[in-house]
Amino acid sequence: MTTTARKYVGTPLDRVEGMEKVTGRARYAYEHSPDELTYAVPVQASIARGEVRAIDVRAALTIPGVIAIIWHRNAPRVAPADNAELSVLQSARVAYRGQYVAVAVAETLQAAGEAARSLAVDYASEPHDTELRADHPGLYRPEKVNAGYPTDSEHGDPDAAMEAAPIRVDAIYSTPAEHNNPMEPHATVARWDADGLTLYDSTQGASAVRATLAALFAMPPANVRVIAPHVGGGFGSKGLPLAPVVLAALAAKHVNRPVKLAVPRQQMFAVTGYRTPTIQRVRLGADADGRLTAIVHEAIEQCSTIREFVEQTTVPTRIMYAAPNRRTTHRVVKLDVPTPSWMRAPGEAPGMFALESAMDELAIACGIDPVELRVRNEPDADPESGEPFSSRNLVACLREGARRFGWADRDPTPGARLVGQTLIGTGVAASTYPAYRSPSQASARLEPDGRYTVRIAATDIGTGARTVLTQIAADALRTSPDRVTVEIGDSAMPPASIAGGSMGTASWGTAVVRACEALREQVSGSGGGLEATADTKEEIGAQERFSRHAFGAQFAEVGVDVDTGETRVLRLLGVFAAGRIVNPKTARSQFIGGMTMGLSTALFEESLMDREFGDYLNRDLAQYHVAACADVRDIEAVWVEEDDPHLNPMGTKGIGEIGIVGTAAAIANAVHHATGIRIRDLPIRLDKLLR
Repeated sequence: MTTTARKYVGTPLDRVEGMEKVTGRARYAYEHSPDELTYAVPVQASIARGEVRAIDVRAALTIPGVIAIIWHRNAPRVAPADNAELSVLQSARVAYRGQYVAVAVAETLQAAGEAARSLAVDYASEPHDTELRADHPGLYRPEKVNAGYPTDSEHGDPDAAMEAAPIRVDAIYSTPAEHNNPMEPHATVARWDADGLTLYDSTQGASAVRATLAALFAMPPANVRVIAPHVGGGFGSKGLPLAPVVLAALAAKHVNRPVKLAVPRQQMFAVTGYRTPTIQRVRLGADADGRLTAIVHEAIEQCSTIREFVEQTTVPTRIMYAAPNRRTTHRVVKLDVPTPSWMRAPGEAPGMFALESAMDELAIACGIDPVELRVRNEPDADPESGEPFSSRNLVACLREGARRFGWADRDPTPGARLVGQTLIGTGVAASTYPAYRSPSQASARLEPDGRYTVRIAATDIGTGARTVLTQIAADALRTSPDRVTVEIGDSAMPPASIAGGSMGTASWGTAVVRACEALREQVSGSGGGLEATADTKEEIGAQERFSRHAFGAQFAEVGVDVDTGETRVLRLLGVFAAGRIVNPKTARSQFIGGMTMGLSTALFEESLMDREFGDYLNRDLAQYHVAACADVRDIEAVWVEEDDPHLNPMGTKGIGEIGIVGTAAAIANAVHHATGIRIRDLPIRLDKLLR
């Protein structure tokens, strides 16, 4: 694949919108206030399963400023959707506690909130089931898992190979439900006019929201405009349209005025998705030299009764290590719970915790260094498909990480290092994430003053997308970044894929390069006012068959208090092989951000289900704990040089998610090294370490 000549790609350019953000000029969804604006406050179901029999709205309608109370009896109708979560206020059924059953619309936020609290909802409650367990009778085999992967895979005879293996690991690992909790809550300002529907939305994909809302309200996509120039994080929860944006549009249609709706932090634990809890069994068989002869990885998950979503938990196991006999499976049960969805590195984050913990256990059983064990099981080609890797530098990451971390001086004996009252341990884990690319379109225009404007409906959710696209465009146009303006975050621009799956730069950058190349061909000998467009659908559809993945290695050092069991992560190092790095400054931020989230996964994050009421108990950041600055002491991310010509014009792989993938396992392995206690059930709370 031809790559662009580079001058600015690879340099640490400051964020082009940085000044707007630090001075408050960057406007987020909730900060837009059209004329005649009203405010909406949703009402959530207080039962986990049943029906709404009636809602007494009389008290609410007497509150000054209240305009309407909307529920399934008077809500505007929307078209049926494949995702039943989008059929907001369309029926009396309640599928989970926290589902929207009504919304109050008023002149002020205070009046809307008071009206919502005053509603008397009469329910017909039914027995509910919200507990995921390995022996649940409702477990079934789904047709496919997230991202369209096959549900199961099998090669050889893994059961016979396990039976014959001289060294075996057979363990159960579990991860809890986790909630995304981006800094900016989900928010929408919806306005209907003669031209259709305009949404100022906090979303990871303006084009996706436009397509979905147009279908729901039976209108051409051209009559829906979604504006999202600045988004304050998402971690996957804003990747697809969810109930809140539909509710805002529906409420605005009902009152025939603009409506502003923000999802309070507490409501985000029900209506904006979460990572499913998992129960995973990993079985590894190896010969006396530590070479794998069998890998079996089985996952059990949950979904709601109204939408099937199955995280691809065991899929990364299919490509990680060489073994002739292998099996991976997924089973899911429908429960009376909110629908799980994408959360940073879906599949890889929980699945690699289990696999990489098991690999650490195997290293100990074999008496082999954990780094060396992984090197010995490095495959020559994709073990699942047989396709060649476009590039695979996991071994280089392991070697470089071991050198930087001082791994050679490690005493492998668990519990051997005590400093004062603190047991010290170190651990390692591998990371991986697919290098996706999705069709997108872009336009490039030469302005009369000689500057360039590039437009694409991409989304910058805080990653620095606007900046790296500016660098990519500048190189493709053979100009400097200060002469290029990149406009994003508007569905009126050429359509683009979502900011998710670590595919933004690869997808959008390809379209931007092609549009800029086409413009350069036009510009020769011409004046200003020229414009060119590009659509990458055919190019991506015709790409060569390779197994494309980023890889990495995470190293952790922990300290565990011998009296309290309190665990502190003293050092974290991530070494990554992710193609060409467009901007070292924003890339490092993405890597260490993912690693910090992995630390949070390992030690803190856990959504606790109350089986009696069918609701998550810890529904705010006071009770749902995440890593704070004091928890992140010494963290560093570096990368090895990787030139991969089989990716895209920039030679890039995604970096937004791989940082989280191996971190939890590296920390858990370090805790075992420090204490001799193996934690297979996240998070690593101090009560699990006290003996």
